[in-house]
Amino acid sequence: MLGIIYLILSVLIGYEISGILTGPKEISTDTNRIWLVLPASFGTGILVVTWAVYIISWFASVTGGSDRPLLYGNLIVLSAAVLILAFLLYRRKKKAQPMKPESMVTDRSRFRKELVFFGILLVFITYMMFYVFYIKDGVMYAGLTVCSDYAPHTAMMRSFSLGNNFPTQYPHFGGADVKYHFMFQFLAGNLEYLGLRLDLAYNLLSIGSLLGFLMLLYELALRITGRMCCGIWTIILFFFRSGMAFWRFLWEHLQAGDLLTVLQENTAFIGYTENENWGLWNFNVYLNQRHLAFGLLLVTLALYLFMDWLEAGISHEEKGLQWLGKRFTAPEAWKCRQPEKALFMGLFLGLGAFWNGAAVIGGLLILMGFAIFSDGKLDYLITALVTVFFSFLQTKIFIRGSAMGFQLYLGFLAEEKTPWGVVKYLFWMGGIFFLGLLGLVVFLRRKGRVLAVSFLIPTIFAFTILMTVDINVNHKYIMISYAFLGILWAWAVCSLWRGKVIKKILAVVLAVCLTVTGVYDFVVILKGNGYGHRIAINMNSELTAWLAENLDKNDLLLTPEYSINEVTMSGVMLYCGWPYYAWSAGYDTYYRAAQAVTIYTTSDSELLKNLVKQEKITYILYEEDSQFEGQDCREDVIAENYELVYENPGGSIRIYKTSES
Repeated sequence: MLGIIYLILSVLIGYEISGILTGPKEISTDTNRIWLVLPASFGTGILVVTWAVYIISWFASVTGGSDRPLLYGNLIVLSAAVLILAFLLYRRKKKAQPMKPESMVTDRSRFRKELVFFGILLVFITYMMFYVFYIKDGVMYAGLTVCSDYAPHTAMMRSFSLGNNFPTQYPHFGGADVKYHFMFQFLAGNLEYLGLRLDLAYNLLSIGSLLGFLMLLYELALRITGRMCCGIWTIILFFFRSGMAFWRFLWEHLQAGDLLTVLQENTAFIGYTENENWGLWNFNVYLNQRHLAFGLLLVTLALYLFMDWLEAGISHEEKGLQWLGKRFTAPEAWKCRQPEKALFMGLFLGLGAFWNGAAVIGGLLILMGFAIFSDGKLDYLITALVTVFFSFLQTKIFIRGSAMGFQLYLGFLAEEKTPWGVVKYLFWMGGIFFLGLLGLVVFLRRKGRVLAVSFLIPTIFAFTILMTVDINVNHKYIMISYAFLGILWAWAVCSLWRGKVIKKILAVVLAVCLTVTGVYDFVVILKGNGYGHRIAINMNSELTAWLAENLDKNDLLLTPEYSINEVTMSGVMLYCGWPYYAWSAGYDTYYRAAQAVTIYTTSDSELLKNLVKQEKITYILYEEDSQFEGQDCREDVIAENYELVYENPGGSIRIYKTSES
């Protein structure tokens, strides 16, 4: 119940905050503002309230020495929220101002259609979130296509709900800083602490984030095209991607004569480019990386608001190069239009950096494109500087050393790192979606061409710049471009459909080409996460409870390279969990893996004790027949030197307490 109250209060606070940005006098639009206000309230409210809880909890733990910091964080912030809302309500009542703003719904006919559409969307998103992740009868089930990223995410959640992860560490690489954006997981953990079951906490946040993002994406499409059908088709294209994978798959198995059998039995993503079979380009990303949608909610709000600036810039009547030149030489091209709004948007984007950093970077890249063609460039500069400042401030607080680096890396995942190799890669990966834009822009006016260029910038970034050790991470920038470029393809489909029979046929062909691979990917998601394709973890595990009760934030537990199991669900700090998670986040997993292998395999007691002391390992977990980096683990030397403090009921797991405890 307290978790639901937290969410309601956050949205109400967000309603007051977002009024600064989305009030009827703040934006030039004839849309039904309710679809702007709801997601803006959810995003800004969750952002501000959760940061307040985190900061107060941090001080309660680190400065105050409390072992229950979330109690103080929630108590102070929620009490303050109630008082603030009560004061605002009293002031409205005293001034005879209604709570509901005017002009929330201006087109009632469209509103009824939108209500049905978003209602269907809500049911669909809710079904999918719970389909791939839920708890039943004390057992947590996670689908096989999504469970990989749930390992570090659930560990982070549990480090807050069951532990005291202040200052915050990365559970799969404990004893160090936190290099991965974690605030979405913090909120889910906090909601579990407040009484919501873990799956409800995680899924409710995910549903609100994705639905809010799609509401804003719909509104952005409606504003750009003026057509409701374009907004709906933008959402359809978001769920069902373009690509050549299905056509090639179809052709190969038609030739082999086993198409029907393969279609019935296949539970793996198809793809012919590197790692496409991971599900890098389909809806699975948003089921797996739940926090990406929250970041894109903030980004889409910023893009929608800055459309005022962009539309002012493209409204000038000069032609071609003369118009573009004046976007740099004319006084209105630079002078501030609404600096206070730019300041607030920079604040929200900056605070979003540790919710999803890739979304914030992608958003700034698109805004850079907007700025080139807009009036009021100094407002863009204000937003960018404020965003960078708050992002930089967070990295200095949470990360030791450099957060990321910029390095030229041409070609992304293309086999041939040449222009022609990139073209081939885009064709096989995206079908007509990216390459077809070259033809589509011919039919677009100035506004559409400017948007096409701006929305493409994150993709260009993905193919040229490497910021982390793992180039696969760049796929998020392409996904960001894909979400927004879908508006232009939706316009093409809807425009063709309004023509005569030939154009309607072309619209159907175009729609099929843009979605068929994504439709098959969606079938794989359903099959790949259905019965028999889920992992199951006992949420009432004695081992989980023992670890959560006996280990604290200063303890470091050596285990085999666990991904997600009863140990990680305790939220304790692992010396070296599954290495890919920590490696891709920027940690030196090779060093720790080498030390762990030595500890688990050495016959030298002195070497064992020296390494344990050096690495500050306080507990060692031994599991029967386990391996580390392919080498068999041994227990005899560990048992000779350290005290056995836990053995699970089956006797397969034993935990030893070291002298460093």
